[in-house]
Amino acid sequence: MQFIVTAYDYKDEEAIGRRLANRKAHLAGIEILVKQGTFLSGGAILNNEGKMIGSSAHVEFSNRAEVEAWINQDPYSTGKVWREVSISEGLLFPVSKFSQ
Repeated sequence: MQFIVTAYDYKDEEAIGRRLANRKAHLAGIEILVKQGTFLSGGAILNNEGKMIGSSAHVEFSNRAEVEAWINQDPYSTGKVWREVSISEGLLFPVSKFSQ
C-alpha cells in the first residue's frame, strides 16, 4: 500500500537546531528505506523564506501500522523535530513507467 506522509516541525526557536542535529541519522534511515524499495520520494517542506519547516514522504508499506512504526522510530520523531504528522493512503502516478 502506498502512503503520503506529511509532517510539520515544532515552531519553537530551537526546532531548526533539532532538525539539523538529527538530519544525518534521519537521512541514513531514509537511505535504508530507499534500498528496500519502501521510500518512493520525499523531501523537506520549505516556508516562503526557504527555511525547512517539515517533511513530505511517499512510502510503500504493507499496512498503516508499519508506516506508524517507521515514523515513531525515525530520529525526527524521537528527536522532537516533527510536531504534527498525518498519514494518508495514496495511489501515486507510476512515473517510472514513462521515464527512460
